[in-house]
Amino acid sequence: MPRRTGEPPHHHNLTCYTNYGCRLPECVERYNAAERDRRNRKQQGNYQRFTEAGPVRTHVQQLIAAGATPRGIAIKANVGDKVVRGLLPTRADGTRMPLKHRLVADNAAKLLALTADDVVPQYTPAFGTIRRLQALAADGWPQKVIARHVGLYPSYISQLLWRASTNAELQVRGSTALAVARAHDALRGKKPTRNGVARKAYKLVRAAAQEHNWPPTSYWDQHPGAIDDPHFEPLYGVTRREIVAQDAAWVMRTAGLDRHAVAERLGVHKSYLDHAFREYPQYAIGVAA
Repeated sequence: MPRRTGEPPHHHNLTCYTNYGCRLPECVERYNAAERDRRNRKQQGNYQRFTEAGPVRTHVQQLIAAGATPRGIAIKANVGDKVVRGLLPTRADGTRMPLKHRLVADNAAKLLALTADDVVPQYTPAFGTIRRLQALAADGWPQKVIARHVGLYPSYISQLLWRASTNAELQVRGSTALAVARAHDALRGKKPTRNGVARKAYKLVRAAAQEHNWPPTSYWDQHPGAIDDPHFEPLYGVTRREIVAQDAAWVMRTAGLDRHAVAERLGVHKSYLDHAFREYPQYAIGVAA
């Protein structure tokens, strides 16, 4: 990859030397020290060409959650696009990819050296951040505990949670999105009641989340990459009958079909569709009998 021109964003790691041609004495020494360490490890037999991809994947996904793009990450880290894309569970078109478990050590070091200042925009859409906060609430984590892990006031966490349904264009700072992504990954899979959360608070938070059908972290684990996809509509807590009622109401209004024709199109019996409308009458309003 050709060397870029311009002033490097900082002088804290090797990218200023390798990517921008920086030759400040302290940066040259940092690079030389890294090269000496690599050569010494090779001579001692401790040098490994490959390393575990898991920590790198987590770091990259957190940067993406904060608004960075895979292409931007690749450019800043001076690695190929395929290196970054290979770490992600889904392709750009949404299809699944097998997870890579190993990564070239030099590429891993470059990616792990990236900081939020390198690739995270000042502001980013809030939907992924809100979904992570809702997932933690669905797991039973109170807002004050989440706020402590994120480094924000509980009142701001509350605003994000409850304004989500009223402001689709809501944005958050990239640094906030990154902090929430890191807190989400740190708390995901842990039991709140085994980590200092009172059982009463745990039950109250879970009850509120269930009332709003907020998917827990385990749901998003089953849909890799979907939590940051604005086009993915989670169907957590939605029954098959409700989905049939929704789909039937839409078809009947847009195509003008009656219940018999719609039931046949959806592959269900008319009695099943009638039952769905009785169970979810809000979808039956204004549709043909």
